[in-house]
Amino acid sequence: MTANEQLLSQVRTKAANDHPWGHTSLPAPAAPDTVSRAEAALGFRLPELLADLYLRIADGGFGPEYGLLPLLDNSPSEESSAVAEYLDRRGWSSDDPDWLWPEGVLPISHWGCGMFACVDCLTPHSPVLLYEPNADDAEHAWYVDAPGLDDWLRTWIAGTGWYEETNEGMDLTPWDSFRTRTTKTPTP
Repeated sequence: MTANEQLLSQVRTKAANDHPWGHTSLPAPAAPDTVSRAEAALGFRLPELLADLYLRIADGGFGPEYGLLPLLDNSPSEESSAVAEYLDRRGWSSDDPDWLWPEGVLPISHWGCGMFACVDCLTPHSPVLLYEPNADDAEHAWYVDAPGLDDWLRTWIAGTGWYEETNEGMDLTPWDSFRTRTTKTPTP
């Protein structure tokens, strides 16, 4: 069994027994074409592990705090999807050059108070970032939550994330790539 297969098995077990914020069961896994439709809407590929979470575990509804957002489809009674959040934030951030949303950084989980866990889909190993919009400026609103999506999932499984009550005061490292990922290159 590969490391990803082992991790998916552990996530499946934890997800089946740990329903965030009153969910009584997991949603069904995403339909097979959901990932390709999401990638077409986003304009970039999803990391393999993230796609596997949606296709093999459930279309959101598991993970830390409120759990993963649905990937693409959602009914009017459900929360927004990861794709809708990304496209919305990329759209409104273009109106305010000081608060640009980085390309390829997909919000996957809502923490409340406007905070999101996001996967950097354009960087190898897919780091998970924390977006904290209550900062004084956008450059100080981004932190590295985990060096990779696999690490983020293992932290959730082990109950050792910064969001756990036992880790109160745990400091996260600022995300140094914010400026380089949001600076628009001038067109000739």
